[in-house]
Amino acid sequence: MNAAARAFAFTGALVIAAIMGIDAQAAAIMTNTQRDNYVDSLMSRYAGDVPGASLLVIQDGKAVIRRGYGLADMEKRIKAAPATNYRLASVTKQFTAAGIMLLNQDGKLHLDDAIRKWLPELPPSDAAITIRDLLCHRSGLIDYEDLVPEDATAQIDDNDVLRMIASQRGLYFTPGNAHRYSNGGFVLLGLIIQRVSGMDLADFMKQRIFTPLGMNHTLMYEHSHGPQVSDRAYGYSEANGKWTQTDQSVTSATRGDGGIYSNIDDFTRWDAALYDNRLLNDASRKLLFGSHDPLDDPDTDYGFGWRISGDTVWHSGESMGFRNVIIRWPQQHVTVVILSNRNHFKPYPLALTIGELFLPR
Repeated sequence: MNAAARAFAFTGALVIAAIMGIDAQAAAIMTNTQRDNYVDSLMSRYAGDVPGASLLVIQDGKAVIRRGYGLADMEKRIKAAPATNYRLASVTKQFTAAGIMLLNQDGKLHLDDAIRKWLPELPPSDAAITIRDLLCHRSGLIDYEDLVPEDATAQIDDNDVLRMIASQRGLYFTPGNAHRYSNGGFVLLGLIIQRVSGMDLADFMKQRIFTPLGMNHTLMYEHSHGPQVSDRAYGYSEANGKWTQTDQSVTSATRGDGGIYSNIDDFTRWDAALYDNRLLNDASRKLLFGSHDPLDDPDTDYGFGWRISGDTVWHSGESMGFRNVIIRWPQQHVTVVILSNRNHFKPYPLALTIGELFLPR
């Protein structure tokens, strides 16, 4: 976390501590019980008969907080819990990036391969784009969301995205020369995984990542076929004081950019694997968390499917009805995950505030 973000998080923590009758000095030396109660107060916006959230805090490899708040399914009055599975939205991108790195480790592709080697349908204007460019959002590809017809009602899939991108004959900028966040780039990465591995993307993710790590409730969801999501949270949006289920949109069926469902218990296993070689070797993990392209924010860089800010690596995920974030402090061995099934709030500042409580002083 950069200095400004840490100051913001800690200031927010102290404000709520003051509301709870805890002074600044006491806030820094809370007992575990006080801290747990304090965290519950921070999460109170998700509690009750409203769309909820699941919270995970990992400290030194142990899940010190794992609990749910509010409702995962308002119609059936099912409470959110550690086992509740949420659509990860763009938090999916770190798993897609890991899939590419596994194939790179296998020697089946190279990061500097031109993407047209694997996706020859793309036009000559895309000839200079590499896999590395897709991983850190410096491809210049036209956003596929802007290419979806305004009157579209049927969901588009990965192949639709490929066709739409392939129909373009220009880019926002010369590949490698700028940064522009691209969901389409990660859809293409998922298709590259399929073509290189010879496996369906959902099967590859299960066989190469989820099953080896014991993430037995995590899956790449495919709306029209494939296994259903167990313990599923449904997304909701609020308008005029009323919550309405808004679980799927026209773009909710694409996969490499946002199609994974998972829960906080499985994130405990995912977080552990990011510290050692059980999945990715040292070189791959260094690339994932390395700074490859500066963003407009001078305090934030982008790795491969991860943002880098000071001593944190993190990523958020937003889609219709879901807001999620994972923030890792790898040097301090602290991780916070918030998964929620509503169209607000943004959980990133909240996760920073909660994480600050568990950092060594």
